[in-house]
Parts: sequence; C-alpha cells; structure tokens
Amino acid sequence: MKRIQSQIGWLFFAMILVSPGNRAAQQSSAELATASVTEVIGTIERLDPRFDQLVPEGAKMEKIAEGFIWTEGALWSKADQALLFSDIPNNVVMKWKEGEGTSEHVKPSGYTGERERGGKPGDEPGSNGLAFDAQGRLILCQHGDRRVVRIEKDGTRTVLADRYRGKRLNSPNDLTIHPNGDVFFTDPPYGLAQWDTRELDFTGVYRISAKDGQLHLVSRDLRPNGIALSPDAKKLYVTNGRTWMAFPVSEDGSTGEGKVFVDTREWNVSRAVGGGIDGMKVDSNGNIFATGPGGVCVMAPDGTLLGRFLTGDRTANLCFGGEDGRTLFVCVNHRIGRVRVTTTGLR
Repeated sequence: MKRIQSQIGWLFFAMILVSPGNRAAQQSSAELATASVTEVIGTIERLDPRFDQLVPEGAKMEKIAEGFIWTEGALWSKADQALLFSDIPNNVVMKWKEGEGTSEHVKPSGYTGERERGGKPGDEPGSNGLAFDAQGRLILCQHGDRRVVRIEKDGTRTVLADRYRGKRLNSPNDLTIHPNGDVFFTDPPYGLAQWDTRELDFTGVYRISAKDGQLHLVSRDLRPNGIALSPDAKKLYVTNGRTWMAFPVSEDGSTGEGKVFVDTREWNVSRAVGGGIDGMKVDSNGNIFATGPGGVCVMAPDGTLLGRFLTGDRTANLCFGGEDGRTLFVCVNHRIGRVRVTTTGLR
C-alpha cells in the first residue's frame, strides 16, 4: 500500500512539473538565467536631450565576444551579415556572426615578414582600420607591412599605398572612403616594430585618388589616428591628440585647411576610465560617435557633447551594423560590445 501511495505521489509531482503554469515558470527562470549571464559593459551618461533621440532609455552595451589581445577596426559586412574586426597583436581579422560566434577571416592580416612578431600586448603587426569599397572589396591598413592593401575578389592583394615620395609609410592606422572612391587614411607610427626605422619625419593624413591611384598629402602637422567623413562628404574629421579636426572636402576629394572641431580640454565632464581619442563613425544625421575620454563620446554636428558610453576600459573603435544599421559595435580592449540605438549609421 505504501508503495502504491508513493507511486501516486511521484505521479502527482510529475504532473505539477509539466503543468503549463510551471513550464512558463521554468521558461521565465531560464530566460532570467540567460539574462543574468549577459555581461554589461559600463554605463551610459546622458548630457543633452538630443542624446535620447539617438540612444533609447534602458539601452545597455552587452559583451558579445572576448578573448582577444587588442581589438580594432570594427566593420559591418552586409554581404555576410557579420562583424569584422582586427585583433592587431594576433595579426588577424576576426569575424563574428550571430549564433555562430567568432572565426578567423583574414590571416595574416597586416604583417607578412620573416621575423617573428605579435602575440603579446604592445606589439601590433596586424591590420588596424578596415573598410569596404563600392565593389565590396576589403581594404586594410596594415601595420607590420606599412601599407594600405585591397583584397581582390580572387583573394590576391593589391597595394594601394606604401610610400610617399619614395619613403616608406609609418604604419597606416585608420581609413574612410569618399563616395568618389578616394581613400583617406592616417599614418602614425604606432605599429612599427622595435627594429623598424622611420623614413618619414612626420605623421601624415593622406588621400589615395581613385582616378589615378596617386597619393596626396592632406596634412603633415597632426598626430592623427581616427578618421571619418560627414554624410555629405564635405567634411573630413581627423583626430589630433586631444582634439578632433575638420577639413573641408571638395567634390573631387581635394581638401582645404583643417580647423579644430572639438577640443576635449574644454569639456566640463567628470574624468572616467576608458577611451582615448581614436576611431570614430558618423551616423546618417551627422552625429559623431567617437572613442574619447571615458569610452565612446557622442557629438552633435555642431560639436556639442550629447552623451557618453562609459566603458571603464580602453576603447579603440566602433561601427554601426546589423540588418537595420542600428546596432553599435564597440572594440573595448580585448572584448567586443554591442548596443542597440535608434539612429542609423551611414550605409
């Protein structure tokens, strides 16, 4: 009799477990557990009402990938519906895709020399900035090989620029492409090996003409790093130490004299860990999303600081992506973060 009562008890318990209400509770618990393991990166600081039109209330930056040494050059691939980014010390372009995780996309990405390099923080031989041209070909700024290269559809590599007036470039860093096909890029020395010798006595900003492939000097007076064009391609933004510069751009790609656009020393904001004035992107309305003091700084077209993503960690670059162009991907040291926004990146 006790055995029968025991079996009835277990049957009743099992019915409770599989009841619709309990299944819903179990599902909610599973969802809660999944949510709890999602790592949120930093916080969001809102400084101007215009920021709320770009980043919704309750938005959070979540970690989607980690385990790299130093991430840079974020780029969304519409063809693959995937994120590409450089892990510079490991000399590789990685690809991240929803549901599939990360995989190697291009290796070696920036250094093909015989002497061993990379694999540790501070040694950066790989690719940095990445971009697609109008034909969907990947263009890379290569630190170690000190050049700008395009990967053709058949996998061969075409050197777009490696010398200025017969002298080797320093280590091309970041790039942006004009609607006419011209490639603008920066050339600081951050990717040089200990044994490399600089041949240029300045750090330049350049334009590669799509018409004839000639290399034109935009500026030799800056400490450049990140670079981006406004939506109408009439302004070229370039970092310079603790400031952002703006150069007027003509329809043919030629540029005028640059002027200070924003000087961060004039900001009345709290000091925060993270950032460093580095990579940037512009949304479809001309707002500038740029790594800077605290993490990612969002500026209006008039230069007003609207808000910040305070990552609490070294932050190098970013891009818009996703199916609708409204996901911001951010290179946060050895991790990649993403946050949904309401604005749209340039397509």
